[in-house]
Amino acid sequence: MIETITLYNFRNHAVARIQTYGRHNVIITGPNGAGKTAVLEAVSMLSGDRGLRGAAMTDIARFNGDGSFSVAAQLNDETELSVYFTSSDSNRRAKIDGDNAPLGNLGSILRMVWLTPREDRLFADSASDRRMFFDRLAASFDTSHAGRVARLSKLLSERAFALKNGKNKNWLDALDAQIAGASIAIAATRIQYAGELNYFLTDCAVTVSGIVEKMLIDGLTASEAERQYLDYLCNTRELIGDKMILDGPHKSDFGVFNKILNLPASLTSTGQQKTVLLDLILAHAKLIRTKTNRRPLILLDEAAAHLDSDARTRLFKILDEADAQVWATGLDPDVFKDVPDAVFVACKNGEINNILVPENKNEQN
Repeated sequence: MIETITLYNFRNHAVARIQTYGRHNVIITGPNGAGKTAVLEAVSMLSGDRGLRGAAMTDIARFNGDGSFSVAAQLNDETELSVYFTSSDSNRRAKIDGDNAPLGNLGSILRMVWLTPREDRLFADSASDRRMFFDRLAASFDTSHAGRVARLSKLLSERAFALKNGKNKNWLDALDAQIAGASIAIAATRIQYAGELNYFLTDCAVTVSGIVEKMLIDGLTASEAERQYLDYLCNTRELIGDKMILDGPHKSDFGVFNKILNLPASLTSTGQQKTVLLDLILAHAKLIRTKTNRRPLILLDEAAAHLDSDARTRLFKILDEADAQVWATGLDPDVFKDVPDAVFVACKNGEINNILVPENKNEQN
């Protein structure tokens, strides 16, 4: 868990430091524009990812700063992590215990998942949004998954270019073989992740569909599916338009079924969809805890939005059982008054003005 986190020149925060006192729940409240989501974004940068907004680094750096920013954290095991960006360098850099380290190494230390208002329409939006969401979750366990997905996209673009420009058969054969290999690995990871996630879900179920996923679900071995998909690629070279004309894992979709209402999540109300999303995130956190024996971080931006009092009570109860450190934002601290083992952070005008520890909660450090 994070014990302290310090932001420098991050969004509208010149300098901000938060101490969690070893609490499982960190509640950040304040008016709109106060910098609440920026705090969650800073935490998410410590995953080695681009952050929960996926923003350009130059947009994250404080507007009237020097074009740089940094996020540093100390964990409860005294590990020190930091991510920093300077105007003279186009890339983020990371340090672990003061030594330079690859960004990818951060994800094995801090396992985290986040939910923002952007995901509120996940079940109604495009398949590409759902793929991106679930692929990010799956990559928490298969560290090569995100790289394979990015590589597949690049290979498909190269294939479309080769077809349009009449490149020779040997080049296309090599590209198709690489595409087939990457596709099987991606599909297998998605299927395995959906199955493991479903073990921790009671009120909903996740499915994954697609031409390659179906081959594996129907019982083909990886090598058999790879050969079959390679034959498909070789027989569709006349499709020389946009790469999306071709079928494959880049067009697969994830579905979520609400067992309580006996309906696809996409056909339920906004509040019910939000409840299902939270169930997915909490199940994912339990899966992280089970497979890695590490306490995960859950970042919830405006988590209580669209939830009635009963749903909020249920959420806070489940959060208490998730064995995770939860960072959540909201406008009204009273909404979170029943959250156990919590520290409250007041955010105003881009500054962390104080940390409020409710009197009825016992200090843990």
